[in-house]
Amino acid sequence: MRARNGAPPTHAPPGIPKAPRTDGISAGPAGSAGTPERPEQRRILAVLVLSQVLSGAGLAAGITVGALLAEEMLGSTGLAGVPSALFTAGAALGAVGIGRVCERRGRRPGLTLGYGAGALGSLGVVLAAALGSVPLLFLALLIYGAGTSTNLMARYAGADLAAPERRGRAVSTVLFATTLGAVVGPNLVTVTGDVAHGWGIPRLAGPFLLAVVAFGAAAVVLACLLRPDPLRPAREPAVANGPETGDDTDGGGTDDARTDGHPHDADRRCARTVRRGVVTGTTVMVVTQLVMIAVMTMTPVHMRAHGHDTQAAGLVIALHVGAMFLPSPLTGALVDRVGRLWVAAASGLTLLAAGVLAAVAPPHSLPALVVALLLLGIGWNFGLVSGTALVTDALPPGNRASAQGLVDVGIALAGAAGGMSSGAVVTLAGYPALAAAGGVLALAIVPVVALAARRGRTVPPGSAEPVEQV
Repeated sequence: MRARNGAPPTHAPPGIPKAPRTDGISAGPAGSAGTPERPEQRRILAVLVLSQVLSGAGLAAGITVGALLAEEMLGSTGLAGVPSALFTAGAALGAVGIGRVCERRGRRPGLTLGYGAGALGSLGVVLAAALGSVPLLFLALLIYGAGTSTNLMARYAGADLAAPERRGRAVSTVLFATTLGAVVGPNLVTVTGDVAHGWGIPRLAGPFLLAVVAFGAAAVVLACLLRPDPLRPAREPAVANGPETGDDTDGGGTDDARTDGHPHDADRRCARTVRRGVVTGTTVMVVTQLVMIAVMTMTPVHMRAHGHDTQAAGLVIALHVGAMFLPSPLTGALVDRVGRLWVAAASGLTLLAAGVLAAVAPPHSLPALVVALLLLGIGWNFGLVSGTALVTDALPPGNRASAQGLVDVGIALAGAAGGMSSGAVVTLAGYPALAAAGGVLALAIVPVVALAARRGRTVPPGSAEPVEQV
């Protein structure tokens, strides 16, 4: 906002931190040429890309056959959503633990520990299937969930040293790297199943054999090559310049951060701005995760009930997982250029379209299910990249890792709720009802985003001066 005399707004007085920009619409620092990229960033992204390619195959195991393995071992479709609920609940526990380890020791030890737990959990699932032990299966899926949470939490490491105007693209680069392993993994269901069968293990446990190797290799790569630890240099400006409240990504502050009053008033405005960005970003990611997990979990069960074989279900899930990560470069560019909130709103509308199409698609039509699951993955991608950028914009480097871990706890719990409820909903009302309900729920993102935009201010792409949100 311009001052009363029409002059541009002044910078905050010394000692009073500027509030971060969290309206999510800014295309980057207004009127600036951009922040120079840290020299370490390129190497860090390269190492994260390699680890994500490996871990993506491990992530796909539970998505593809987790529900089918539980249905086979438990003998009940109504409990087929339990594995998804368990490994997403494990992801919640893992997010807390990994976030705390990252906060105290850095990203490298935290992410390495998480992938090690994923490998251990995958091995436990294989042993549980071989022994026919349901209690061991449930425990192993909880531990396996830590590996899946690590796969997502790696996106924060990619954003630690990124310039604010390139943060969306840094997050998307890490997510995009997951595509190769996540797409190849489900298509190896038959091959890994044959290997497992040759060892006297149920075929559906085969993808978890691949997960043991994939997560273990990712842990080794991070432990040996993720140097320097990205969180440590990210904190250096905070140590040198004093406390920060977040990243100033437009160079002009916000209405909430005007410092023409008492310093304590400015501090409270800064805190409100930070909280608003975190809450908005978290809400977007929680809703998209809940809807995506619920519909995706029961799609293989729905397909097998209508005559599709396991390989067809693996193909649909492979394409879905590809849609979750493959659009990431485009999504990151949109987040940085068009704005966080616009992309977040697009996620809600895309998920609505996915739910409606899945609900009305003929159950025997493989192409219709493919399109619905592609839209489901794209909508999730929009929500995750835009929500991650909103949260990271709002958080100061000093306590960023632990706060991001808590955000991912909410995401994981949403996934657990979606997975646990999905089987019961399909049993009571059918798969079309589940898909339609998910689409309607995703539409709730739009008013949340509209409220955030109304309270914030907009910097249109290419403009040099913030203007009031109309």
